[in-house]
Amino acid sequence: MTLTQERQVILFKPQGSIDLDSGMNLSEQMDQIKPQVHQLWVIDLADVDFMDSSGLVPLVKGLTTARQSGCRLVLCNVKAPVKLILELTQLDSVFEIFPSYEDIFTPVEDQQLLLAS
Repeated sequence: MTLTQERQVILFKPQGSIDLDSGMNLSEQMDQIKPQVHQLWVIDLADVDFMDSSGLVPLVKGLTTARQSGCRLVLCNVKAPVKLILELTQLDSVFEIFPSYEDIFTPVEDQQLLLAS
């Protein structure tokens, strides 16, 4: 018997800045998704140039919701100003952060080989 598990990817792509207003918008978008076990929630921050402390709230709330539901939430394409906020708050060690969307799906063995070369 072969067991195949399809992974459902939910992609969020905020744009501009993530502050109080846009953060509430992102929270509302996440609240509309009914989390299911084994879903992958991706927050692609490629189009986000700025995030303040109130912008961290929807990210942490989303991570909590995802983990409680058996989902995985990751961040990708994090630009320097946003990465700085994550580092200052030490949330960079809480979130899984990938350089690009494609890297999320690259097997760990391949990532290690790329780093070694």
